[in-house]
Amino acid sequence: MAVAVIRRPSIEPFTPLQKKALPAGRPREWYITHNRRLKAMRLTIALLDSGVYIPSKATNAAIRTMAERIGIHPPSDTTCRMVRTLIRYNNR
Repeated sequence: MAVAVIRRPSIEPFTPLQKKALPAGRPREWYITHNRRLKAMRLTIALLDSGVYIPSKATNAAIRTMAERIGIHPPSDTTCRMVRTLIRYNNR
């Protein structure tokens, strides 16, 4: 007879990643795009975790509501489009 062994996962305290300074000397547009992509990724992850898997369900209002819920500034229309694109590519 086989015996099942249940292992407990090691519980380690949550430690957030250390933020690094962005590289200096890039054009301002690079920093804007970089930060927009990070915001879009955060929002996409939050939407996917909440069950929004189809881009058509991720309306601008839904994305902005999620931004408010997770505590970030409301995204622009461009960022909302990026979120829908990331959701679309996740489903491939």
